[in-house]
Amino acid sequence: MCGIVGIVSDNNVANKLLDGVKRLEYRGYDSVGMVCINSNKLVIKKDAGKIEEVDKKVNFSELKGNIGLAHCRWSTHGSPTKENAHPHFDCKSKISIVHNGIIENFSELKEMLISKGHKFNSLTDTEVIAHLIEDNFKGDIEEATSAALKQIEGSYALGVICADSPEILIAARNESPLIVGIGKNENFIASDVAAILKHTNKVIYLDNNEMAILTKNNVQIKNIDGEIIKKNINEIDWDSELAEKAGYEHFMLKEIHEQPRAITETLNGRIENGNINLANELNFNERELKNISRIIIVACGTSWHAGLAGEFMLEELAKLPVEVEYASEFRYRNPIINGNTLVIAISQSGETADTLAAIREAKKKGAKILSIVNAKGSSIDRESDSVLYTFAGPEIGVASTKAFTTQLVVLYLFTLYMSSIRDSLNKETIKDLMGKLRKLPLEMESLLSKEKEIRKIANIYKDKHNALFLGRGINFPIALEGALKLKEVSYIHAEGYPAAEMKHGPIALIDKNMPVVVLATKDIYTYKKVLGNIQEVKARGGIIIAIASDGDSEIKKLADHVLYIPNTLYILSSILAVVPLQLLAYYAATDRKLDPDKPRNLSKSVTVE
Repeated sequence: MCGIVGIVSDNNVANKLLDGVKRLEYRGYDSVGMVCINSNKLVIKKDAGKIEEVDKKVNFSELKGNIGLAHCRWSTHGSPTKENAHPHFDCKSKISIVHNGIIENFSELKEMLISKGHKFNSLTDTEVIAHLIEDNFKGDIEEATSAALKQIEGSYALGVICADSPEILIAARNESPLIVGIGKNENFIASDVAAILKHTNKVIYLDNNEMAILTKNNVQIKNIDGEIIKKNINEIDWDSELAEKAGYEHFMLKEIHEQPRAITETLNGRIENGNINLANELNFNERELKNISRIIIVACGTSWHAGLAGEFMLEELAKLPVEVEYASEFRYRNPIINGNTLVIAISQSGETADTLAAIREAKKKGAKILSIVNAKGSSIDRESDSVLYTFAGPEIGVASTKAFTTQLVVLYLFTLYMSSIRDSLNKETIKDLMGKLRKLPLEMESLLSKEKEIRKIANIYKDKHNALFLGRGINFPIALEGALKLKEVSYIHAEGYPAAEMKHGPIALIDKNMPVVVLATKDIYTYKKVLGNIQEVKARGGIIIAIASDGDSEIKKLADHVLYIPNTLYILSSILAVVPLQLLAYYAATDRKLDPDKPRNLSKSVTVE
C-alpha cells in the first residue's frame, strides 16, 4: 500500500518525481524518499513524515539526474523511520529499489544473505530485494533482477535502478499494481495513473510475473524468464484536472461535490428510451443470467457496504437470493459455489488484494465473475468474466465518497436489468424506476446546497468521543457507511447498527453526550418503527440527528436536528442519504484540525493482505 514513481528521461527528473509522488500520497504517507543517478552514483534523500514535511528538510528538488525513483510508504514491516523509508540499496550503494507489497519469505532470504556477508540497514522486508539483486549481479541488472525475482515469494510492485547502468529503469509486478507510461523522450512507471497523467495518457498495464525494461526511448516487456511479451498501449481518457483539487481545500470535499457529475457519467449510455442498456457491456447472455440461482457479493470496507445495499436491491426487485461476504474471509473457508453462482466483486481501485483473491477462489470453483470497478485495466477488471465500470473518475481522498455512490448506481442498474430479463418487474415499472434514477444528480445538487447547515451541526458535536448511526432496511448499510466515514477522518469512535438492534446492547451507551444519527426517510416498511427507535433514544437523554425526507414535520418534534433530503423512492433514498453523512464526517475532521485526505494508518488502495 505504497506509492511508486520512476522516470528515465533526457532531462532532470527530480521535480517530476516529486510531483508524481505527491499525487500518490493517498497511498502512503508514513515516510517518503527519492533516488537519482548522478555521475554514475546513487544519490538518496529520504525521511519519515509526510511529503511536504520531508521535502522541507531534505529539498528533493536539489537531486540531479535523468533517471530516478520516488516512493511514499505505508508501513507493514518496520516502523516509519528514516532507515525503513524507501528507496533501499545494496551493500555497495550501486543498486536501489522501491517496492510495494509483502515478501513472505524475507526472513529466510535475509538469513541466507547475512551468512554471505550482506549488511542490512533497515527492518523492512523490502531491503532483502536490493541485496538479493546484488547477490545475483554479474554485470547485467536485468538478468540480476530476474534471477532475484525467482527467489522471492509474495507480492511486489518493484522499481530498480543501477548506478552501473544509468540509462535503464526496471519495473516488475506480482499481485501489486504497477503501470508503465509511454512519453516523448522519457518513460515512466507508477502505482497509479494519477502520478503520471500530467505527462502522458499512454499506459501499459503490467500483469503478474512481468518485467518492464525502460530506457528514455524504448519500453520492452518480458516475463521473468526473459521471453518478450507484446502488450497493448492503452489511452487514458481522464482529464488530468480531475486529479487536482480545483479550488477545494481537500480532495474529499471536491469528490463529495463531484458526485452529481459522477452519477451522470455512470448513467450515460446505459438508459435508452426507459430501457436499461447493459447487454453490450456484459459478457453473459440472457440465458446465462436467467439461470443464475444465487449471487455472492465480495468486497471490503466501503465497497462491502455498497454490496449490502445491493443485496437489498437484488432481493427486493430481482427476486434473487444474495449473500454479502467480506472478501478477506471468503477464501478462508469452503464456500458452496457452482456454475449457476454469480460472484459480484466490488472494488474502486480494482486492486484490492483480498477481493482479487476471493474472485480467484470463486473462479476455481466454477462461478461466473462480474466485477464493479472504477479503474479500467486494473487486476480485478482483467481477471473477471465481465465488468461494469463506475465512471467516478480518479478518487484521491482516502475516504471513499463518489466511488461509493456510483457503485450503488451500478448495482441499481444491474438490479433493474436482471429484473427485466427475469420478468420480476414489468416494463412500465422499470421505466418509472429509471425516470426516478435519472433525477438523482439534480436532487443531489440541491442537497449539496445545504452544506452550511450540515457544517454547523458538525461543529457542535466535533468534540464528542462516540456516536451511533442507526438505519433499517436499505438504510442500514448507509448507517454503517456514515459511521465508517466519521471514524476514518475525524477519529471519533462511531458504530453503525440496524435500528432495532440498538435495544440489544448499544442502548446502554446512550446519554446526553451521545449523538445518534438516524436515517429516517419515509417509506411504507420501516418509517414508523424508526420513529419508535428515536423515542427510545430521547427517553434516555440522547441527541438525535435525523436524516429525513423533505416535508416531514413529524420528525421535527422528536429530533434535535433534521437534515432533509429530496423525496424519492425508498430504494434510492440511500444514495441521497449518504451525502449529509459524508459532509458531517468531513467537517467534523476539519473542525478538529485534521486532514481528511490522509487519515492516519489508512491507505487508499489496500493491495496487500
